[in-house]
Amino acid sequence: MSGMNHQAFWNERYSQAGEDYLFGAEPNRFLSGQLNYFHPGMRVLSVADGESRNGTWLAQQGMEVTALEISPVALEKAQRLAALRKVAVNFVQADALTWTWPGAAYDAVAAIFIQFATPAERDPLFANIKHTLKPGGLLLLQGYTPRQLEYRTGGPPSAENMYTEALLRAAFADMEILHLREHDDVINEGAGHHGMSALIDLVARKSVNS
Repeated sequence: MSGMNHQAFWNERYSQAGEDYLFGAEPNRFLSGQLNYFHPGMRVLSVADGESRNGTWLAQQGMEVTALEISPVALEKAQRLAALRKVAVNFVQADALTWTWPGAAYDAVAAIFIQFATPAERDPLFANIKHTLKPGGLLLLQGYTPRQLEYRTGGPPSAENMYTEALLRAAFADMEILHLREHDDVINEGAGHHGMSALIDLVARKSVNS
């Protein structure tokens, strides 16, 4: 799917939600559960931030947040949410697959359900995440495992876009893996993610010598 097709797809999905937030207005539970890794003033990038449930929450915790999102429809809602929560977020409209990622720019990257990336797109996307982290920076990632196709409660329709523990362990072998777990859990994130789900969580730290 080309960048313009990605944008059209997500514009349509966010538009269909109307005034509602497609994935809810509250932060992803995995991300909010990692608050001990954060401290005020950290520079954080939220990838494919959508309507900014995650980016806005991070800003509420005192982070300096850049929220990357391809859909202008989502960003319009994101700006409303940030204004409602009275926080400043640096919103950037761009395709994560073609954006020029700055080097060693962020203390942490939040990559929550970024499984729009095909296997061919995933390697360069993961490489860019590593590139943009400062030495010692943290990646906090949640996605679906292939068994999510049995639940069909969110995520892409293709198993090849999903993650396994082995895949993530190999992809981030050059980072210190602090937490990696596959699990089934009920999530309630708007109409987009709702119900029992096959999840995988990762927290990894970039080497201070990178």
